[in-house]
Amino acid sequence: MNTPPRAGRPVFLLAGLVAGLAVLCVLSLALGARNVPFGQVVGALAGHPKSAVVDNVIWSVRVPRTALGLVAGVGLGLSGALMQALTRNPLADPGLLGVTAGGGFGVVIAVGVLGLGTLYGYVWFAFAGALVASVVVYLLGRLGRSGLTPVKLALAGVAVSALLSSLTSAIVLTDTDALNRYRFWSAGSLADQNGAAVLGVLPFIAIGTILALACGPALNSLALGEDVAAALGRRLGLVRVQGVAAVTLLTGAAVAVIGPVVFLGLVVPHAARALAQWAGLGPDHRWLLPLSALVAPGLLLAADILGRMLDRPIEIQAGVLVAFLGGPFFIALVRRRRLAEV
Repeated sequence: MNTPPRAGRPVFLLAGLVAGLAVLCVLSLALGARNVPFGQVVGALAGHPKSAVVDNVIWSVRVPRTALGLVAGVGLGLSGALMQALTRNPLADPGLLGVTAGGGFGVVIAVGVLGLGTLYGYVWFAFAGALVASVVVYLLGRLGRSGLTPVKLALAGVAVSALLSSLTSAIVLTDTDALNRYRFWSAGSLADQNGAAVLGVLPFIAIGTILALACGPALNSLALGEDVAAALGRRLGLVRVQGVAAVTLLTGAAVAVIGPVVFLGLVVPHAARALAQWAGLGPDHRWLLPLSALVAPGLLLAADILGRMLDRPIEIQAGVLVAFLGGPFFIALVRRRRLAEV
């Protein structure tokens, strides 16, 4: 096969990613504990179902699940790319700001302390915990004469995450119900959701996406160094505030509903960089951010589909399969960086 001209590669790349994502959406609607023929999937979506049972499965279960995979994937992919750009650390992921730990703490507070037992009872506590954790990390990172820096932000995130994880463990070890709910949430899954969950997080993801994409030009300047970015007229404090707000909205909303999907925010930006390099786009965040927003939901949906098919009718959570991919990738990335530094 002939390689397309370099000038046309960006268009070819975007078209390929969109087409691949569309294929995964169709597979997500068709495959599961009960496979549905593609013709019946199309008929159900078009409003001409051949079976009331199939129509109910498609619209009540798989359409919300697929939509949630798309929305949450966009949030986690964008937030991972933002975190790595803001901290200038290729090993950073959304959990670095304490957002994931804050969401987990909110879940166990809602279940273990307040006795809320349904998803829609504790999901907003998860989101509130993520928001509070990110604000605390940001305020701690601003302490000192030097103000907010990537290193201080990362250290504050690690400290807050450790504290919240300890408090979470203390609660779940003394409350069986909280432990069971937390275990299900922490596995990272798209299962057992409906359209209300998607509509509930969609505004936060939408606002976070707008903020993230608006950061693209400033992140290109920041990649050249803080002094250069300041000389180019970038207001670094404002850029970081906007970036942190975007990460909080994107990660908090996604994690609150599907739980922490470990390594997705780490792996996807590197995949987006590789694709951008192939297309001749370079390290331009105006391209890297949209590419991350397309790659992440594809990876999340692929993991969810594979989890349904491996051991039917039992499902393996998408977060587990993404971790299997992300773990070796993380080790390989660390080893490559160590070898480069020798």
